[in-house]
Amino acid sequence: MKNQIEKTNVMRLLEQKKAQYNSYTYDPEMGISGVEVAAQMGQDPAKVFKTLVTVGKSREHYVFVIPVARELNLKKAASAVGEKNIEMIAQKELLPLTGYIHGGCSPVGMKKFFTTTIDISAESQTSIIFSAGKIGFQVETSLSELSKAIRFRTADLCD
Repeated sequence: MKNQIEKTNVMRLLEQKKAQYNSYTYDPEMGISGVEVAAQMGQDPAKVFKTLVTVGKSREHYVFVIPVARELNLKKAASAVGEKNIEMIAQKELLPLTGYIHGGCSPVGMKKFFTTTIDISAESQTSIIFSAGKIGFQVETSLSELSKAIRFRTADLCD
């Protein structure tokens, strides 16, 4: 079932937790926006998700996983995690905070666990696709399989 491709830490973590997944690669030279990645993989952008890291007024960090073609509604996101307001972290903070670079950020395998919320639209998908923690690599798994690897909740997060 697995293609013989280089394994990322995300894939190793999913395997360690006995979570079923499929892996994909794409050519970053052909674009790394989520919509471009979905097109390259021949996937519906509603099924391909991006991982966003934010910081709340409390200085706590939060992870939101939303469809690549949609925008995070900061008010809805803040409400979902019980914050007055949240904002995106500066791109330069991403690597030291999560261990991931922009374009390769995954909700699985961050340096430490942050409260993670996945957009409610994921519930209507049989599986979702997200970064495998490295540019050029994606994994696909169901929410029930993903829950073996990380704790998350779902909420309405997008406009």
